[in-house]
Amino acid sequence: MKASQRSVGILSYGLIVMTVTHTLTHVFQRIHLALFPTIRREFDLSLQQLGVIAAIPFLCQALLGIPTGLLSDRFGSKRMIIVSFTLAILGSLLASQTINPEMLTVAVSLVYINTVMYHPASYSFTTRMFAPRDRSKALGIHGAGGTLGMALGPISVSILMGIFAFGWRQVYLFWAFPILLGLVAVLRLRSEPTGDLKEDGEIGGKVEECSILTSSMILFLFYTGLRNMAAQMIEVFLPIYLVENRGLGETLASLVFGSSSLLGLVAAPIGGAVASRLGEKRWLMASLGMAYLCLGAAVISPGVAGFVILYLAYGFCNTLGMAANSAIVASLSPSRRRGLGYSLFFLPGEVMGVVAPVIAAYIASGFGLTSIFIIGLAIYLGGLAVLKMGVKV
Repeated sequence: MKASQRSVGILSYGLIVMTVTHTLTHVFQRIHLALFPTIRREFDLSLQQLGVIAAIPFLCQALLGIPTGLLSDRFGSKRMIIVSFTLAILGSLLASQTINPEMLTVAVSLVYINTVMYHPASYSFTTRMFAPRDRSKALGIHGAGGTLGMALGPISVSILMGIFAFGWRQVYLFWAFPILLGLVAVLRLRSEPTGDLKEDGEIGGKVEECSILTSSMILFLFYTGLRNMAAQMIEVFLPIYLVENRGLGETLASLVFGSSSLLGLVAAPIGGAVASRLGEKRWLMASLGMAYLCLGAAVISPGVAGFVILYLAYGFCNTLGMAANSAIVASLSPSRRRGLGYSLFFLPGEVMGVVAPVIAAYIASGFGLTSIFIIGLAIYLGGLAVLKMGVKV
């Protein structure tokens, strides 16, 4: 591909497709969590059983994370996204026919495999389209698509079940059709970038030989693992916490759960623009610090309204650092191994997705749901310390 073909504005067709498909790939990620109160009642499940249902899809992601990154580098981003969306359609159709918890777990695992295949391919595609000075901005737009998808899943549960009287299985069937349209959009991509775009508009042609596992990358992955462990512990049982501890109805709890991510539609691009000016690490530290202050205040808030407002602020501030987080990965990984770099980046979250729900379930059973937030906040702060002292960008 010639440099002139790559010297386009931020909102190119390629970025639009990556953003829309990022939305669609994340829609399914939190639907089953929003449905946990309903699923728990229908199948008479314990908190530990729900924790296992939440953990198994992450186990599938953890096992496939590195191979999918290598496949993305080998076969290209477009092919991997096509395969990932095919799996998402199969998973949604299977979920729509669920008759027991085991069948639901298999269906959710399929849509999670879609996510682990999609991310290295999509992030590699996006970062290679732009020069370093524009990456944070582009990743902010791309990240906004992902947060929109994470919001639309739970919110669609509230709307489709609360207003249109859908059954929860029909919610999964509903989303199969937009996924199919996203697949068509990917098929229409005529080409994909194969190397980083430099500041002068030229495409880097030299093969980079530097190691991907530098000390900064290893410590960045450690920070990512701590952050994801805390996030998974809190997120998995938030709908149940809102219903059982804060007294919200199931439909309203799903709406709150989704709205936290919906704010990312604004926060992600704003965060990307600010990160491009202040620097990725500096802005990431600031946004996460604000997020954790809001979370701590939410936990001690006596009223449900105060909790909801502060929790939404926590989600907003968390997402402000999303683009900076993703841009740091691009800075720490060579262009030709970018797919592997992003696979490594998502791997700690996938591993913690296996461990955290089970740990959180036992903590909640022994000490109450509120204790999950307190322990999660302590883990968050530990990760922030690792980022500050150990990661050099």
